[in-house]
Amino acid sequence: MNFFNRDLLIKSLKETEEWDILIIGGGATGLGIAVDATVRGFKTLLVEQDDFAKATSGRSTKLVHGGVRYLAQGNISLVKEALKERGFLLKNAPHLAKNESFVIPCFSWAKGFFYAVGLKMYDWLAGNKSIGKSKLIFRKEVEKRLPTIKKASLKCGVLYHDGIFDDARLALNLAQTVVEKGAVVINYCRVISLLKNEGQKICGATIMDKETQEIVEVKSKVVVNATGVFADDILKMDQPESKPLIRPSQGIHLVLDGSFLQSGDSIMIPHTDDGRVLFAIPWHDKVLVGTTDTPLKIPSPEPRALESEVEFVLKTAASYLSEIPTRKNVLSVFAGLRPLAANGDETAKTKEISRSHKVIISESGLVSVIGGKWTTYRKMAEDAMNKIMNHQLLSAKSGSTENVKIHGYSMEANKPGSLSFYGSDKIEIEMLEEENEYFTQPLSKETHIKVAQVIWAVRNEMARTVEDVLARRIRVLFTDARLAILLAPKVADIMMKELNHNEIWKANQVETFTQLAKGYLPTL
Repeated sequence: MNFFNRDLLIKSLKETEEWDILIIGGGATGLGIAVDATVRGFKTLLVEQDDFAKATSGRSTKLVHGGVRYLAQGNISLVKEALKERGFLLKNAPHLAKNESFVIPCFSWAKGFFYAVGLKMYDWLAGNKSIGKSKLIFRKEVEKRLPTIKKASLKCGVLYHDGIFDDARLALNLAQTVVEKGAVVINYCRVISLLKNEGQKICGATIMDKETQEIVEVKSKVVVNATGVFADDILKMDQPESKPLIRPSQGIHLVLDGSFLQSGDSIMIPHTDDGRVLFAIPWHDKVLVGTTDTPLKIPSPEPRALESEVEFVLKTAASYLSEIPTRKNVLSVFAGLRPLAANGDETAKTKEISRSHKVIISESGLVSVIGGKWTTYRKMAEDAMNKIMNHQLLSAKSGSTENVKIHGYSMEANKPGSLSFYGSDKIEIEMLEEENEYFTQPLSKETHIKVAQVIWAVRNEMARTVEDVLARRIRVLFTDARLAILLAPKVADIMMKELNHNEIWKANQVETFTQLAKGYLPTL
């Protein structure tokens, strides 16, 4: 039986008289809290107004890391915590997260020694969670590892290890994990107001199913605001006069063809013109290059890269790559917002704001978790649940998520172009293909993605729209926006039949997705 079925989960939402904990937000923070709460034995409900990882949590730099930059800033405690959490994630989701070699190309021996010493400290902070030792390497090895690096003035390099992963797939697998453990997790359910009792304490929320427009009142002992960059919206539902707690910051990424890197290693550029670091990472047969740090005032679920950001990333990449990338080489460009916790200093640059998280409980009992990053999602959840229990909002229950295997857990090597990112679900998708020869067909001659993967996304991964499939279940929108536009009509046709929709729905889906995907194409 497929427990990850939206209709069944909606039914459970309506039939449950009271939940122990209602979590608003289906990104890294909310899903992490759902796993922790469920493992402890609490009756858990999570609702997401769009799709899982639609916003920040599906638009990261794909790093599972301690943060070399945070080490340079002197934030030792955050780095140490993140390195420990990196170890847990690589252990619990090996089908999605893996050990990656990073090379810092150095154009002076002094820089090489400087970074080598700093990264030895990075190794030391990882302790028994180390995934590989850093070392200074000679020019010849740098050129061997990075065949497309600019060779003029190159002296040496520093090799170190960190993790990379697929963020939106991890979010989906976390949602599946908690549902398998008895929780209810639903996408496209929007909280429209908070419920309060006679004592003005929060006791639930009013939720609208965006697919049917049906409104349901949900009672819960605790309500958690885990909405990332939109946390202030929920805070204002609780206290209209509340001051903003989020300082949004935008980061963009450009996706290039794999020929620009031609390596299984990643490049880390430690100091760009804006004082950040830049990465070039092999990801889904392509190269992901980013990121930037641009302050924004108003968060959006579909942020757009600024012209100046695209130019900055291209200019920086051109300083290090032998083949200079231009806009015509960009397959996709996407932007994401960081939900940075405001530190009271409005003049502070967003790149200087700590990536540490905060757990805040208002007078009414609303629990808000703000800040943080993907790597520390599990620890953020643990801290939030401990604070909830310490404040006696829920009775104390023990339980650890350090060794909880995430849905899809598989030790099989993740091979590019294969189904291995599905982990243990790969076997069932292959069984689905055996049912019907049509299911084995590629969506078009331009791709190896099969009809079966779309059907699987609808039947077993709660995909409700063409965007859900092409952006997050299968990452085509983020790796090649033009190809995603090409595939949209075929995907819409398959989904229409699976979900019993009509031709009008299909046409609307193709039009909506095409307009969305055009925003991922760089303007020339």
